Amino acid sequence: MMDFATAAKMAGARFTILRGPLARLERALGQFMLDLHTGQQGYTEMVVPSMVNDAAAYGTDKLPKFGDDLFRTTDGRWLIPTAEVPLTATAMGEVLVEKSLPTRLTALTDCFRSEAGAAGRDTRGMLRQHQFRKVELVSICHPDRSAEEHERMTTCAEAVLRALNVPFRRVVLCSGDTGFGAAKTYDLEVWMPGQQAWREISSCSNTRDFQARRMNARFRAADGKGLSYVHTPNGSGVAVGRALIAVMENHQQADGSILIPEPVRAYMGGLERIGA
Repeated sequence: MMDFATAAKMAGARFTILRGPLARLERALGQFMLDLHTGQQGYTEMVVPSMVNDAAAYGTDKLPKFGDDLFRTTDGRWLIPTAEVPLTATAMGEVLVEKSLPTRLTALTDCFRSEAGAAGRDTRGMLRQHQFRKVELVSICHPDRSAEEHERMTTCAEAVLRALNVPFRRVVLCSGDTGFGAAKTYDLEVWMPGQQAWREISSCSNTRDFQARRMNARFRAADGKGLSYVHTPNGSGVAVGRALIAVMENHQQADGSILIPEPVRAYMGGLERIGA
């Protein structure tokens, strides 16, 4: 049900084809995450473009530093590496009303990455792909609340992993590993039995006003006096393909079948397990 050979024949390395119940499980995981974030956690679902212009990519700190990791179209647009880019760019050039903050947004999109800096890393399996699906969380918030919003967002991502009943841990990144646009980052890592290793499944960052200054995203104070930059925490809630691997490996039974986590079964037509 996981076909690398056919995918490589038509697209090259770092692509995967899923079939049958496994394809449905991947779809079910994404729908479950969206429903959790919108129904219980207060995020607004968005359908956003998969291509953006230079201004949106620069404003969300993807250009120029990470240009080599992106795919560019022949007409000068960029395929999004994450829905963080179009979700955050909804505030680009805007003057928001203070009472509208925080605005919490989520989207399930395809993500595209050239993996230019990952030569020789995770070349087998579907852990590091050129194309994958991910649920993204973005908050556009008041500067005084961004630290609190960052913690809340990370807890929202953790709720997905708890519901899927997979082992995970939260890691706070040291300054040397924190992205140049972020002030603080938490990585959520799941245990992958196949590798006997913890692997990142979500990265939640508080960029404070770094992106807002680049994209000129501001709000007007409630008293109408003066403009200030918003803050834009963002995080994965979570990477669907890696969640699929985590579920497969942590819920595989002795006979080779895979138990489907209970909250996801409704999205699978009531199916409780995928046979070996």
